[in-house]
Formats: sequence, C-alpha cells, structure tokens
Amino acid sequence: MQMIQNSIFRFAASAVLFTALGWTVAAGAKSPAPAGQEQSAGVQVRIDNFSFSPQVLTVAPGTKVTWVNQDDIPHTVVSTTDVFKSKALDTDDKFSFTFDKPGTYEYFCSIHPKMTGKVIVK
Repeated sequence: MQMIQNSIFRFAASAVLFTALGWTVAAGAKSPAPAGQEQSAGVQVRIDNFSFSPQVLTVAPGTKVTWVNQDDIPHTVVSTTDVFKSKALDTDDKFSFTFDKPGTYEYFCSIHPKMTGKVIVK
C-alpha cells in the first residue's frame, strides 16, 4: 500500500511541476506563449551526401536554424557575407544561428565550396 501511495504522490508532484513549467502532462508539449510573446519555431537543415537539405529555406524573423551534419566527413556552414560561420562539423555535430532580420542569406561549405544553400527571412 505504501508503494502505491508513493507512486501516486510522485505522479501528482510531476503533474504539478509540469504545470508550473507551462507544460501539459497529457501532450508533453509546451503551451502556447502568452499574448505579446512570440514563440519562434526552430528549423533544421540536414547536411548529407555533400548537400544541404533543404537547399533553400524560407523562415520568419526570429527563427533559429540548426544545421546537422549527417555526412561521414566534416563540413562547415559559412555565410557569404560573414554574418555567421561554423567550425568544422564532424558527423552528428550541430551549428545554430537565429535569423532576426529580414533578408536573403546565402551560405556554403568552406571545405567543399560547391555545397551551397540559402535562407530567406521574411
């Protein structure tokens, strides 16, 4: 009986904690941001087989883009206008940049310059 009570207590405590953090217990996802606060979703670009996928990406201002190297060799993510630059990314390494201003951001891999991509922010 004591074990069942402990389990119920732990579940209730978890539910209170999730609620306090703004999470829903049933869905396991964060609640929408309160009015006046924007929530920008993150977007992922996959690096694999000597290419960026998607090669062209359109996002809203404030979006965080994360590049993930899923190739067997290192790659970089370098803006053609020096706005952002990653280190050499080994397999499964990630690089992120938040695009706050509208515009077109072209980038390439400095190790393999024929690998190119573009982020359009509008």
